[in-house]
Amino acid sequence: MLILFACLFLALSTEGSSLSCRWMDHKFRQHNEETLNLLDTMVSAKNSTNTTEEEVTVAFPNHLYRQVSKSSAEDKLVFTVQVLEEVAALFEEDHSSASWEHSTVRNFLNIVNKQAEELHSCIGSHGHKKKTTKLHMYFKRLSHHILKEMGHSAEAWEVIRKETKAHLMRAEQLASSLHTAH
Repeated sequence: MLILFACLFLALSTEGSSLSCRWMDHKFRQHNEETLNLLDTMVSAKNSTNTTEEEVTVAFPNHLYRQVSKSSAEDKLVFTVQVLEEVAALFEEDHSSASWEHSTVRNFLNIVNKQAEELHSCIGSHGHKKKTTKLHMYFKRLSHHILKEMGHSAEAWEVIRKETKAHLMRAEQLASSLHTAH
């Protein structure tokens, strides 16, 4: 009888974990496309003007994406969750100078947070790996050097919007590599 319960428990726990990752296979791309579309709607005539020569920049962390692309599936998930959480934290900052609809930003944040939550459930109980410090520092630099130093201006938010779009596209590539790895 004990063996029967052990087998039943194992079957149910495996079923549960595959269900949560099934979300990633089928819903992540759909949700990511929604966030990219929302970011595209955040462009306005006011924001799409050319910025000045002295625009502050923070180098995109391509090296971190290359590094994690060679890592385990779990590391890719942890990294992608961190990207989504860092993006959400950025968009919680004062964006009143940007000419974005409040509902658009809310929808964007809701979807990004949902993605992070669902992907986190795919990692499993042993997946409480530490976050990538370099990625966190990159997002801190975006917050400080772009948003704060440029006074949370519409121009600063346009830089953040473009950076975010690049991150979401790279996150999609990571998720796609996981989908083919199953």
